[in-house]
Amino acid sequence: MRKHKAYKLAIRAILIAIILVQSMTPFLGFIPLGLVNVTIIHLTVIVAAIVLGPGDGALVGLIWGLGTMIRAYSAPTSPLDTMVFTNPIIAVLPRILVGYLAGIIYRSTKNKIKSQTVRMALAAAIGSLTNTITVLGLMRLMFAGAMASAYKVTSGALNGVIMTVVATNGIPELIVAIIIVPMICLAVLRANKFLDN
Repeated sequence: MRKHKAYKLAIRAILIAIILVQSMTPFLGFIPLGLVNVTIIHLTVIVAAIVLGPGDGALVGLIWGLGTMIRAYSAPTSPLDTMVFTNPIIAVLPRILVGYLAGIIYRSTKNKIKSQTVRMALAAAIGSLTNTITVLGLMRLMFAGAMASAYKVTSGALNGVIMTVVATNGIPELIVAIIIVPMICLAVLRANKFLDN
């Protein structure tokens, strides 16, 4: 039991350290593309949720959200960063949900889906979609005027811009999550005997 707790603590600490480095370093956690960033940090949060459980997924998501806020204040990568990602509702809440929901999906489908890899891919898909939908949805709800101004479109055309961001960022992020997360999680779970499958 002590080995189990110590091992989980070590993995949690490593994943939190990875999140902090990814949050502050372009191209390790996000790829800046002008007005938007393609995110790959969510992979680490989803891995934490699958390997350690929904609570730890939410904790690692919280660290990601706080890192997002710090980066928005200290080194914004787009004109919207300072306005949007300094707001904890947009910067933190969706990130917590990513970890929590991915962990819940993985655990709750154990008796329904036999393949562990499929369960991991499903959890990765839900986690990735949660991030894309909640962040863009909250941005649209709370900062429609600022977004329209930043993208130089009318408020009526903003939904089209958001759908373009979903297509160009959200779908690739989803595909990467479905492929990469199961590979990492299977390797972690097979490498030790102390974590629950």
